[in-house]
Amino acid sequence: MTMDYLLWVCSLLVPAVLAVEETLMDSRWATTELAWTTFPESGWEEVSGYDDSMSPIRTYQVCNVKQPNQNNWLRTDFVPRRGVLRVYVELKFSVRDCASIPNIPGSCKETFNLFYYESEGDTATDTSPLWRETPYVKVDTIAPDESFSLLEAGRINTKVRSFGPLSKAGFYLAFQDLGACMSLISVRVFFKKCSTTIANFAVFPETATGAEATSLVIAPGACVANAMELSVPLKLYCNGDGEWMVPVGSCTCVAGFEPSADSTQCQACIPGTFKSKFGEGSCAPCPSNSRTGSRGANVCPCQNGFYRADSDPPESSCTTIPSAPRNVISSVNETSLSLEWEEPEDTGGRGDLVYNVVCKKCLRDRSPCTRCDDNVDIAPRRLGLRSRKVVVRNLQAHTRYSFEVQAVNGVSGKNPVPPNYSTVNITTNQAAPSAVPTVHLMRSTSDTLSLSWLPPEKPNGVILDYEIKYQERGQAMSHTVTSQHSSAKVDGLRSATPYVVQVRARTVAGYGRYSNPMDFSTSLHSDPQKSVQDQLPLIIGSASAGLVVVVALVVIAVVCLKKQRSGSELEYTEKLQQYISPGVKVYIDPFTYEDPNDAVHEFAKEIDISCVKIEEVIGAGTKCKTLSTARPLSPCTAPRFHTRSIPVTPSLPNIFDP
Repeated sequence: MTMDYLLWVCSLLVPAVLAVEETLMDSRWATTELAWTTFPESGWEEVSGYDDSMSPIRTYQVCNVKQPNQNNWLRTDFVPRRGVLRVYVELKFSVRDCASIPNIPGSCKETFNLFYYESEGDTATDTSPLWRETPYVKVDTIAPDESFSLLEAGRINTKVRSFGPLSKAGFYLAFQDLGACMSLISVRVFFKKCSTTIANFAVFPETATGAEATSLVIAPGACVANAMELSVPLKLYCNGDGEWMVPVGSCTCVAGFEPSADSTQCQACIPGTFKSKFGEGSCAPCPSNSRTGSRGANVCPCQNGFYRADSDPPESSCTTIPSAPRNVISSVNETSLSLEWEEPEDTGGRGDLVYNVVCKKCLRDRSPCTRCDDNVDIAPRRLGLRSRKVVVRNLQAHTRYSFEVQAVNGVSGKNPVPPNYSTVNITTNQAAPSAVPTVHLMRSTSDTLSLSWLPPEKPNGVILDYEIKYQERGQAMSHTVTSQHSSAKVDGLRSATPYVVQVRARTVAGYGRYSNPMDFSTSLHSDPQKSVQDQLPLIIGSASAGLVVVVALVVIAVVCLKKQRSGSELEYTEKLQQYISPGVKVYIDPFTYEDPNDAVHEFAKEIDISCVKIEEVIGAGTKCKTLSTARPLSPCTAPRFHTRSIPVTPSLPNIFDP
């Protein structure tokens, strides 16, 4: 691919703009004598004449063809360069055909030479520079396209030549005649430049051509008003003929503005239209439920009651919140509830409709309903439901509830009022109690197990009785007994045998779930105190240096023993229940007591404090003896231990008897 073809292809990328010619000197401007310098004086002669439009002009002519060895010079006045690198010379002239001139020697010419001489100022004289080819620089030998004879009218020839690069302040033109009969009608000196143009929404200033005819001059560009740079740098090339080509970079209209019909400017969108993105796209009418009354809008604001979500593009229509769900249907099953509903009549014009289910618990009095606690399970979830059905579990029996089914979409958060909802009120039925939380072994003998447990956290009514199921470990056959209280004694068991025990509660609604299986073993001998120490549910706390074991040696006076032994074992166990609230675990932290006797008194309230003495405290690898409850343990590391409700049996002091 040749360079000429490449430049032609690139010129197709910019608007076709004719080159601008700016004249530096034109002999036709003269209204008086030109008075150019000639050498010799018998050579060129200034005369008045007419141009091709018959306008009067000053011209120069020479016709010394009958004299051999002609060397006639004509030099113009000083022509300022004005910063251009290359200039063009337009010559209009006529030449007589040598064959039409009789009696001439063979030295007759039909051509002449064009020269120039650069100078930093108008310093030329009649003798300087010398009248020869050097120091003048020859541009070209000028030959006519047509010559004329004596019987024909003068035929005017037009020739254009260029030269450069120029570097000094100005120059002179010189014409050399070597024996022609001719007339120099006019001389015009000019330069070419690329005119101001707009390409790719960028404006490029007027730019003079380069020093060479094939050179390209870079012109920097700037985006037109209301346009932004799309790619940089912005530049356009001006070739030697004053034509633009090879654009680099471009601009595009900003949001709210569109290209004009001639694609040279960015004009504002009219009211009622908008353009949200930069680019060459056109303005579009406002989407539904939106309107703008200003020019150059990049978004149409929504009308009252309509909104766009944060993720909605400006091109999307404005939407509103949905109406309430329809036809909510509830189905109560004891303490469970099933809710179903239909889609709202008006979805708000959006496709992101979801539902929220709000549970409220209502008391018997007229106080406002309150939000349900986290124990109430709503499946599959409470918020953001796409399905139109939920199942609610873990409600309280014989309790009134109110459920709100809300319809929300992507713009519900934009609306200052709460979502629209439908309400359904229900009352739960009688339900079985929840599971017994845990079972404790109070004492064991060779054929009995004395058990105690806490009531269910959710009795859902009055507990009628408890069922105790037990079986030998690894055996399929099980047995049951019932108890009216939260304790029981299971007898008729085999000695030294592990048993699996479970307890469940019963109300008028039926039995609840069994407690988790617990393993308890009967004793090998009939000594009723043998396994009490093993089953004592004392929880040992953890100190910073390791396991801290606090052993409280309790010595109970004989009087206290008789008083404790006066009641039966089961009666004492039932009495212990008054210190235990359902669902509450007793916790004693002796670290908060300066005197551990205070902690023991707080824990063992059923024992007279006068009958209790701390014999020995072991903790954190340090042992200290305390002779009296009145002395604090300040010299030693304060013991820290955790306790839950510790059942104390009448025979407990016998274990620690010295």
